[in-house]
Parts: sequence; C-alpha cells; structure tokens
Amino acid sequence: MTINQTALKLPFRGDHVGSLLRPERLHVARKEYKNGNVTAEDLRKVENEEIRDVVDKQIDAGLSAVTDGEFRRTWFHLDFMEHINGFEGYVPEHGFPFKGEVTDKYNVRNTGKISFNPDHPFLQDAKDLIDIVDGRAVTKVAIPSPNLFFNDGTRNPDIYPTPEEYATDIIQTYQDAIKAFYDIGIRYLQLDEVYIAGLAADKVPWNDNRNKGYLIDLAVHVLKESLAEKPDDLTITVHLCRGNYRSTYAFSGGYDPVAPKLFRIPNIDGFFLEYDDERSGDFQPLQHIPRGGARVVIGAVTSKSGKLEDQKAIIDKINQAAEYVPLDQLCLSPQCGFASTHHGNKLTEEEQFAKLRFVVETAQKIWEK
Repeated sequence: MTINQTALKLPFRGDHVGSLLRPERLHVARKEYKNGNVTAEDLRKVENEEIRDVVDKQIDAGLSAVTDGEFRRTWFHLDFMEHINGFEGYVPEHGFPFKGEVTDKYNVRNTGKISFNPDHPFLQDAKDLIDIVDGRAVTKVAIPSPNLFFNDGTRNPDIYPTPEEYATDIIQTYQDAIKAFYDIGIRYLQLDEVYIAGLAADKVPWNDNRNKGYLIDLAVHVLKESLAEKPDDLTITVHLCRGNYRSTYAFSGGYDPVAPKLFRIPNIDGFFLEYDDERSGDFQPLQHIPRGGARVVIGAVTSKSGKLEDQKAIIDKINQAAEYVPLDQLCLSPQCGFASTHHGNKLTEEEQFAKLRFVVETAQKIWEK
C-alpha cells in the first residue's frame, strides 16, 4: 500500500522523534570500517540492510512516519554540521557534561564563510531512505536546528565578528538546506532544537544568564527566518530536547522563558515537547500555542528506560495538556529519540519497539474513539 502524503495531517497522533538503537551488527561494521578492515562500500551495504530491517519494524509497530533510525550517524547533530561549508569536526579537550556522564570528545568549529553544501551526504542518505520506504509510510528526516551552530565556542569571531553577521549566513544556509531536502522528495522534516531548550533551562548551559533575553530573541529570529521560504506542502516540526546521552540529560527546566515567542513562529507545523518527568515543568506554557496552529506532540513516554508506562497515566497527562491546547491539536510520542548518539540509551531493542507500539496504541485509544 502506498500512502498519499498530501492527504495527511502531520505530525501523526502517534509519532516518534527519530533515532533508534543501533543493532550490534552495525556497531561491528562501523568499528571494522574505522579500523580499515572494510571499505566504505561494505559499510554502506550493512547500513542499507539494517535500515531496511528497522523501517519494516517501524511499520510493523504501527508507525505512519518512519526514519532510518539515524543509523548512518555517530551524533544526531555533529555529522550534519561538519559537512556544512565553513565548518570542520575536531577533537576538543573535553566532552560535554551530562548528568553523571561526559560525552565523547568531538565537536565542530567555524573555519570559513558558511553555506550549504549541495553534495551534503545527508541528501543521498535521504534519497536512499525514500527508496527503502517505497511509499509504505511517510519518510521523515531529522536534522539539527540552525541554532545549534550558536553553541558556545562554535562561531569564529575572526570570520564573523558579530552574532548577527553569523546569523545571516546560517539562515541562508538553512533556507538552502530545506529547499534541497524538499527537491529530493522529503515532505516531513524535523529540526532538533537543543539550544533553545537550553535557553529555557534553569541555568543557561552555554552562556551566563545576563544575556538570556538577547539570546532567546536571536534564536527565535534565526529559526523564524530559516523557515521563511518553506513550501506549503512540506511539514516541518521542531523537537525541543534537554539532552539525551546514554539515558542521561544535560539540563532541566520548563518552557516558560521561550514559549511566548517560540510557539508563535509561523511555518512550524508541530512541536515535539519533552514531558516525561518532573524536569519538564508543567503544561502552562502551552497556552502560547495558537489555536488551530501547530500540533503539539507530548513526549510523555520516556526513551531513557525500558519500563513501560501506565497507559491511564499517559492518557491523564494528555488530558491535562488539553486544558491549554485543544485535544484535536495534540499528539503523543516518546520524549526523545532512543539513540541520539551511536551509544544509545539503556534499554533493549525489544523494549524500544514495545514503547513505540505503546505510543501508537495509546494514541489510537485517545483519538480514534
């Protein structure tokens, strides 16, 4: 069966963020490639086979939107960022701190003027995913938000003396990137937004709080202008993430500081919001979502553990959110991906797919009465 994407309302009632646990065979193949024991073609063959398998599993779980699980990536963001013209990957002195963890040491830095690379490898990855899905579901691709390029220390002040100059080229780069994904056939694109979620945190992780208002305004401007030329039949969602690394998190705090401006940006079709634990804050910020505007995907099912939630508790949480946003404008998903980096969270593949089936079944119970 082939899905008519133009007739669908996205995001779906039961949806997911995108990344999935890497199978052991894929871990082995990537290690063998890194050690020079297999070719890039050999690795690509294994990736394609594992992606075909995980696409089938997503469809079997009842999902209407499927991803490649981010199986070709090491990081949810850095693999994309280092292939933007004007950036390079490098090994810094320290990793990024998470609760009880520090990430592997890798980052990107600005080395020249910024533009979108028309040969960006994510475009071929997306083409291959479209072929693998073959119309059986909606093909979804996730890329980092343009604001991740504003992480502390990324901008080179010798190349871009002011954040505003830097922002101008980042905006143009993302307008070009969105067009490139659209031109190859992608109609469901997600922007993973950790930076703005960090600005909403109790303490800004990458800057002091004295500049918080300015940083929020600049980030909202960058996101808004990056989407200014979005085609009408392209769904773009934004996932606000508080960090996801080996089942840990980077920061806490509700969405109150950013909600009044962020939730009113035009051309955003849906917000994936983390609401799986007490770090999330309450639902009051949802009052800033325009009625009849973006769908709000409540990430009430945690991807950080394999324990399955109580369905009644999840339904109650959706009903609480409906006090601020009409039920017809709400959806359900895990709060984040299951493997924002290649390491993955601390649960099994069986538990992961049980969670995804649970999301679909719970959504059907809520909205298909």
